[in-house]
Amino acid sequence: MKKTMYAIYTLKERSYPLIHDATVRKLIVHSDPRGTLTEVLKTTWEDIYDEDKMPFTQVYYSTTKSGVARDKSDWHFHPGGQADRFVVIFGDIILAIYDVRENSPTKDRFNLFWMGQSLGNEGQYTIVIPQRILHCYLVVSKKPATLLNFPSRLYDPDEEGRIPFKNFPLPDGSTFSWEKVRKASTAYAKKI
Repeated sequence: MKKTMYAIYTLKERSYPLIHDATVRKLIVHSDPRGTLTEVLKTTWEDIYDEDKMPFTQVYYSTTKSGVARDKSDWHFHPGGQADRFVVIFGDIILAIYDVRENSPTKDRFNLFWMGQSLGNEGQYTIVIPQRILHCYLVVSKKPATLLNFPSRLYDPDEEGRIPFKNFPLPDGSTFSWEKVRKASTAYAKKI
């Protein structure tokens, strides 16, 4: 299949060019006849936790209905430097992140991540969204999706912003499009 800007990452990918400082940590799912147990954040996981640089401050979850995009026409971002740690525990999402940081070695890199239940254990991972990275997500499962976040700062409404997609064109000059994500997810779902 031809590579496009809307190529989707899963843990099966080996050469996906990640945004600088974005981290993907595969979660270990422990299963037995009673069910499963999955660890999602530990202080010993130095790639996604650091008491000084990437502390744990709170946890919250949100549930989003099938087909709904969180931030339909705007990028979500944290101007004060909050980093997010996303984990999807029910349903499926595609997370979009875009590096527009001026001094980043991956400035103008765009990533899409498929996270969730339909991928089985391969869909169970934590993604660290680095500070000042634009992000948003779309629920692609037929049922609602539940997302956990372990941000590096306590919630502060002044530290949360929205920027219209059109204000930050993608590297090819186009505007980010959920329609293109839906098309890419449909094609990708046929492969899994």
